Order: sequence, then C-alpha cells, then structure tokens
Amino acid sequence: MATTLLAFFFLFILYFFIQIQPKKPTTANNLPPGSFGWPVLGETLDFQRSRKDGGANKFIRGRIDRYDSPLVFKTSLLGERMAVFCGPEGNKFLFANENKLVVSWWPKAIRSLFGKCLNTSRGYEAKWLRKIMLPYVGPDALSNRYDIVMDVVTRVHIQNQWEGRSEVTVFDTVKPYLFELACLLFISLDDPTHVAKLGSLFNTFLTGIGSLPIDIPGTRFYYGKKATNAIKKQLIMLINQRKQQNASSFEDLLSHDTSAVSITLLMKSLGEHPDVYKNVLKEQMGILEGKAPGEALNWEDIQKMRYSWNVVCEVLRLNPPVIGAFREALVDFEYAGYTIPKGWKIMWSAAMTHKEEDNYPNVTKFDPSRFEGTGPTPFAYVPFGGGPRMCLGKELARMQILVFLHNIVTKFSWDLLIPDEKIEYDPFATPVKGLPIRLHPHKV
Repeated sequence: MATTLLAFFFLFILYFFIQIQPKKPTTANNLPPGSFGWPVLGETLDFQRSRKDGGANKFIRGRIDRYDSPLVFKTSLLGERMAVFCGPEGNKFLFANENKLVVSWWPKAIRSLFGKCLNTSRGYEAKWLRKIMLPYVGPDALSNRYDIVMDVVTRVHIQNQWEGRSEVTVFDTVKPYLFELACLLFISLDDPTHVAKLGSLFNTFLTGIGSLPIDIPGTRFYYGKKATNAIKKQLIMLINQRKQQNASSFEDLLSHDTSAVSITLLMKSLGEHPDVYKNVLKEQMGILEGKAPGEALNWEDIQKMRYSWNVVCEVLRLNPPVIGAFREALVDFEYAGYTIPKGWKIMWSAAMTHKEEDNYPNVTKFDPSRFEGTGPTPFAYVPFGGGPRMCLGKELARMQILVFLHNIVTKFSWDLLIPDEKIEYDPFATPVKGLPIRLHPHKV
C-alpha cells in the first residue's frame, strides 16, 4: 500500500513538472496577502482535504483569519496562482465584470472532460450557446412542455421504487430516476437498457470531474475521459437518428446530478426538522386538495409552493451542491486595494458566502424564514451563481425538486438511519452513505 501511494505521489509531481509551464514573474508589488504554499503543489492538498470535510469553508476561513483579509487572499491551487474572493462584495464584483475584467475558467480536468460546451465557453460563444439552450430549459418550456410529464414520471418512480419498501437509500434511488427523466425530456430516450448504459457512463464521467488530470490507466481522470468520449458518441448517434439539432443534450443530462444532490439534502433536512416537514406537508396537501383525483401538477401549482421553496433555499444555503466556480483575469485590475495580475485565476465560493454570520445571523440554524420578503442581502445567496454565467438550469432544477417534494411528502414521512451523516464534496455535496432512511407511509 505504501509503495502504491509513493508511486502515485511521484507521478503527481512528475505530471505537474511536465504539464505546468513556468509562469512569468509577477511584476505587481501590491498583491493580496497569502501564501503560494509548496513549490509546484501550492496549497492544493489542503484544499482537496477541505472538500472531504464538507466544503471549502475550513480552507478559506482559516486563511481569512490568518491574514486578517476578509475580502481577498492569494494562494496557489491546481498549479495556478489564484486570488480567492470572499463574500457578497467579491461575488458582486466578479458577476458585474464578466467578459470585462474576468472571464470564466475551469481547471484542466474539467476542461478536458467537458470539451467545448456551455460550461467551458467564453464571451460571445457562451452567449450564443445560452440563447440556443434557453428554449429547452426556460419558463416557456417548463410551463408548456415539461410540467405534467415530470409529475407523471415522478409518480411512477415513487410507485415502483418507494412504495412497499421500509428502507430506501435516497441518493442511490433518486439519481437514476432523475437521469431517466432527463433522458426522456431532452433526448426522447426511454429504453431502460440504453438509459442504464448511458447512466453508468455519466457516473464514471462525474467521478473524473473533481480528480487530478493525470491521464494514465487506473486514475479517475483516465476513466472519466473514456466515459466522456463514449457519451458523446451515443448522443451524436441519437441526435442523428432524430435528424435534429439539440445543443442542450449534454448540458441538461449533467443537471440531473446536482438536482439529485439537492433532493437528497432536502430529505435529510426534513428528517432532521420535523416542524419544518409539517409545514411543508401542510402546504403540499393544500395544493393536492385543490385538484381533482389523479390530476397532474402544473406550472401554476409550482408557483404556489412558496414555503416549500424557502425550505429548499435554506437547504442550498447550508450545503450548496457545488462549492463555487473560477474566473481568469483578462487584464491587471485593482480589487479591495490590491492588484490582481492578468492571467491569475480567481475563485469564489458559494459555500463560504452562505456561512458568513454578517449575512446570516445564527448562521448554522436551519431557518427557511430567511427567504421571506426580500430575502438575504444581494449576492449573499449564490447557489446558482450570478450575472451572465448564472446557471441556465435554475428553473428546471426548481421544478424537478418541487415536483418530487410534493409527491414524496404527500405519501411518506421518514426517519434518518444515520443521524448527522457526514457530507463531502466528491465532486458534489453528498452524504457519504447516500442517506439511508426508514419510510412511514401516511395512513389513508
């Protein structure tokens, strides 16, 4: 075992010496406080460990306190010199200066696995791709095309996978259902065998996203890259069979995983807070009572789920599915009195922003009322990002989560089989055991 670890560590060092080109010396003499850490490795290992501990909070908070710099500090991650922007002020600055001072950037593993798509596109190309995709995931598509289908598919799933069972592992059960739903909605694929094969490839692809980009057999990245190529071949084949362009296929299929994470964390929170569960159930039963027996949910019903959505928002505040995102400086610019050099990478963190006491008094308390009225301070709640790069699938995710929530709470209550189950980011926020629960069907 020790020999294997030593070999991988050697390969890790060798990879970065080969792949990372020497950076030009930084001429700016007013850099943010911080440390670049170890040669080559920087502070990457500390950052990766923090993801296993539930997010980037420990990594970022420790450096904010160490350097007494609440707005920005410098570090070196993933072979890049990087500035970490903190809090609503940093989010606002980055979102407002997209394609002006900064542009979207992702680590090499993500760029290699995604290839050329909306996630990795920049500038005009990104705007063009978002325009193409909007008809598939915007409010018009959701209200006119997907609402009833989503409800019917969800009912069938709960009937087949939940009813009659005493225990269920939530993430493992919800994830394939949402993938099947995405296949049906976006590529009209309903063949169970084909869906299962594609789903297996996507799971392999997703494990490669958060990995180091070491392209040798045995690594997550190697298998993720192979899975990516296989997925694209299958999607191209399906699109050609239908003789139509569907630019959203790859992106929308990816959105199923963050929705699965959100639903899992939602059920965890409702299991931990029975008073909140009762209020959600009351709202959802009110919607059910206003409909004819067997009548499907529609767009108007979703808009009535105000308290339920506040609960979801509080879940996403405490554990945003994705830690945050990255940018690249297009030019030298000043921020918070410091110089950010051209070419530097910038990280912002939803997970850190959502845990700041200044924005959320009694920050660790689960409190859906934070989202009543005008809600949190602007740019203090950013699970979907913001500005020109705001997540295009936000409304789709909202509908998926609320439709599932309606159908599950009107049929069951549940107990958590592992109280205080640990959450880790790999690459998305997920309970380490997948959230096993004991179901209690409502008495008819």
